[in-house]
Amino acid sequence: MKKVWQVVIVDIHPTSMLGTKLILEEQQDLLVRGMTSTGTEGLELVKANQPDLVLMDYRLPEGQADQFISEIKTVSAHSHIVILTDEDNVKLFRHLMNLGASGMLSKQASPSQLIHLISGLREGYVSMPMAWLTSAEWAEPIESRAEEFIVDLTETENFIMERIVQGVTYDKIASEINVSRRSIDNYLRKIYVKLDVSSRAQAIERYALCARQTKSIS
Repeated sequence: MKKVWQVVIVDIHPTSMLGTKLILEEQQDLLVRGMTSTGTEGLELVKANQPDLVLMDYRLPEGQADQFISEIKTVSAHSHIVILTDEDNVKLFRHLMNLGASGMLSKQASPSQLIHLISGLREGYVSMPMAWLTSAEWAEPIESRAEEFIVDLTETENFIMERIVQGVTYDKIASEINVSRRSIDNYLRKIYVKLDVSSRAQAIERYALCARQTKSIS
């Protein structure tokens, strides 16, 4: 008999979350231990339950799920994380896998596709659409996305992010480049857009990750 996998669901849509729970619990080897609509509460559920599987919406009240992937792996390293998203594309899949996710599934996927993906994870396999293997994005080096983010930043923006990653305060950064504190806020708004993030924590995580990847291939 298969081990019963413990599951945590994080989804901003309550109806969708309940539907997913019903689909999972039709299987005798899946048990939903907790559900929530925010990444912060989801992280607490993961800490408390140490689930085998986390199904997480990519768009959360706190922003994108990126920051929570690494945080979940820190508090529960064995947990598989599957991201549920409307952005069904190869680049996002590769990006999420690079952050530590175990899979990505379209919100339009059928119940059987969800169960198939989970069954694969049980056996140590990752599932994805076969069509992706013939796409131009699949052949693109994964580091190119990191380079894209870093190169898009100006010299001043890169300096600001480097100092933020190092833990330097905004006021000190402003004095170092001889601008006002308000100017730092303006710089950060532009940086968030270029890095495709919505918070300071996400910006730090993405910048640090991109910088490491770019350095490794330089």
